[in-house]
Amino acid sequence: MRTQQTIGTVHWVSVMAGVAITLTGCMGIARTPSASPQPTQTPWVITATPPPAARLGAEAVGSDWENLYVQLYEQSSPSVVHITTQTRVWSFFRGVDVQAGSGSGFIYDDEGHIVTNNHVIEGAERVEVIFADGATLPATVIGSDAYNDLAVLRVEGARPEQIRPLPLGESSTLKVGMRVAAIGNPFGLDRTLTTGVISALGRTIEREDAAALGEMIQTDAAINPGNSGGPLLNLRGEVIGVNTIIRSPSGGSVGIGFAVPVDTVKRVVPELIRHGRYEHPWLGFNAYEITPALAEFLKLPVKKGLLIAQLQAGGPADLAGVRGASQRLRTTVGTLLVGGDILIALDDRPIHTRDDMTIYLENHKRVGDTVRLTLIRDGEQITLEATLQARP
Repeated sequence: MRTQQTIGTVHWVSVMAGVAITLTGCMGIARTPSASPQPTQTPWVITATPPPAARLGAEAVGSDWENLYVQLYEQSSPSVVHITTQTRVWSFFRGVDVQAGSGSGFIYDDEGHIVTNNHVIEGAERVEVIFADGATLPATVIGSDAYNDLAVLRVEGARPEQIRPLPLGESSTLKVGMRVAAIGNPFGLDRTLTTGVISALGRTIEREDAAALGEMIQTDAAINPGNSGGPLLNLRGEVIGVNTIIRSPSGGSVGIGFAVPVDTVKRVVPELIRHGRYEHPWLGFNAYEITPALAEFLKLPVKKGLLIAQLQAGGPADLAGVRGASQRLRTTVGTLLVGGDILIALDDRPIHTRDDMTIYLENHKRVGDTVRLTLIRDGEQITLEATLQARP
């Protein structure tokens, strides 16, 4: 099990063409005049694997790595696209204004579906895709999921030679120290290659406007505004993640970037293509996060976990027999709903916070799956099973 670690302030890697923003996603935006500007995946093999260093001098090793990255770029970059967007925004001084955005994406399948980040296309009235040969085509958003920050586009009229899907790898087998490459369009600079290593796995990213993202890949490959939605690749040219977020006080790369794991892409993207949305597993209750101070105040038998307050009638927890609060307790800071069960684990995995619960359900469960709840009731530990429903 990978250790999850909370990271502090993060920035979506978006660029608003020269405009500094707090949440920076790999996408760019600038004001423009109101007029608009004018098959099944087939894996390939990168053969330039460096020989053991023991048999080569430093110069030869460098040359071999050089050949590897050259081949990787030549093979993969034609599958990376530049995404541009137009969004109408209201300005007190200017009235209705048009902002142009920029991000990245990659070709997912032979039908012309393109994977990118949700924040690249969110709210856009017009989306266009620029292929490696310079051809520009309008794109339609056919599905998006804000929680996982993924979206799928489709273009019509692309030529067969433009549709070159990237093969998908496995994120469950990744290890810290593995070499990776990112290809995208930082600051609108088409198909830029940066390289580095996986610097951490299983990161949890706190977001101000949404639930925490878990199991993220951390890399020191340079990721900048405009890289959002582009692929993070292993040295076989397989997608292992979708570049999404950077942590930076300045909004630019400082060597800490994050990517949505490809195993999440495999789970979410087919649903976006089929249904336009992804159903999130849900237990159906509200709860307080137990802290040592709250545990002492309420004389609770545990110092960590979730104190169940309210149940959604007919929800999974309600149907499983979980008990909510039995009384209201007035305090100097408000009314607490107390007396309910305390959730301490899901499928024997300790749960201390709401984010722990959300991340476990999102990454390991699907709607319709059964989950085992370990609860404290009247000082005794009990186990119940619930069948997950789709979050309303």
